[in-house]
Amino acid sequence: MTDKIGYEALTQAAMRGVIRDVLLQTVANGAPIGNHHFYITFQTRAAGVKIADYLVKQFPEDMTIVVQHQYWDLEVHDAHFEIVLKFSGVPQHLTVPFAAVTRFVDPSVNFGLSFETQSAAQTTQMIAPVAEITEDTEQMRVTETSSENTVVKLDAFRRK
Repeated sequence: MTDKIGYEALTQAAMRGVIRDVLLQTVANGAPIGNHHFYITFQTRAAGVKIADYLVKQFPEDMTIVVQHQYWDLEVHDAHFEIVLKFSGVPQHLTVPFAAVTRFVDPSVNFGLSFETQSAAQTTQMIAPVAEITEDTEQMRVTETSSENTVVKLDAFRRK
């Protein structure tokens, strides 16, 4: 049977709406609330992404930014967000459409969303737990569990 409603697209849009809402709360608060902070991975060559050419050369497929302490001028719009971050001490203005985001992680509460790229099966999955921050290195390690543990399968509820 053909999905004429478009559940995959609706789910993906809703999950990207979570990212937008979290960033709107961050703007309203002037900083991430409490210990929350965000790792946002996006495709650097996706339509609408605006970053310095040298960053695209350095990160030809995707890059991860951190929204925690050192950021400026965060603006959240319906379809994208803008932020200023320093790279090697030089401020850079980034424009990132929500459609370009492939991963959003808040390691303070072990929460994350992962989006498959457009060239993949165009499905969306929620992954938990997704990240662990080691205090000594401040490196993000992403741990994906098997999809059997993280994706609710609705086949049992469908009519056959």
